[in-house]
Amino acid sequence: MTPRIAVYPASLDPIHNGHIDIAQRAARIFDQVIVAIYDSPKGKKVLFPLEQRIALAERAFENYDNITVAKYSGLTVNFVKSVGGMAIIRGLRVFSDFEFEFRMGLANRKLAPDIETVSIMTDERNVHISSSTIREVAELGGDVTWGVPDFVAEALKQRFNELKDSNTSYVKQV
Repeated sequence: MTPRIAVYPASLDPIHNGHIDIAQRAARIFDQVIVAIYDSPKGKKVLFPLEQRIALAERAFENYDNITVAKYSGLTVNFVKSVGGMAIIRGLRVFSDFEFEFRMGLANRKLAPDIETVSIMTDERNVHISSSTIREVAELGGDVTWGVPDFVAEALKQRFNELKDSNTSYVKQV
C-alpha cells in the first residue's frame, strides 16, 4: 500500500508549541508528515537563517518516527508532488486564519486538484501563540517558555544577543 504522505509547510521562525501540536496530530492521521520549511518567505524578514530553523524543527521532532523536516522553495503544491504527498496540512487558530487558509486551499486545488488541504484546529492552549508574538516578547527580554520548547527559547535569547552585540536590530516588516 502506498504511504499516505502529508506536507506541513511553514516558515517556522521560530517553531513554537502550536506548530509542534499540529504536526504531531497530523502524524496520527498520515503515515508520514514532512514539516517543510520555506526557504525564503516572500515579504518576510526572518530572524533565523534557514539551516537554524531546520535544526530547531529537527530537534522538536527527533522522537517522532513519522515526522521529518525538509526545506523547499517555489510552489508548495510542486514540493508536495515531488515527495509523493497527497495532502497539505494547515493549522487554524482563529476565525481570520480560516479566511486566508480557505482562499489558499482553493488556489492550491486549482493548481493541483489531486492534493487535498487538511486544516487542523489548534489546541485551545495554543490559540494565542504566533511566531511574531514569540519573537517580539523574546526581543524585549521576556520569558517565552510558555510558547516554545526550552531549546527554542535559548536559541531566541542567543540570536537577539548576537543582534544586540552587532548593533543590528530585528525589526519586523509591516
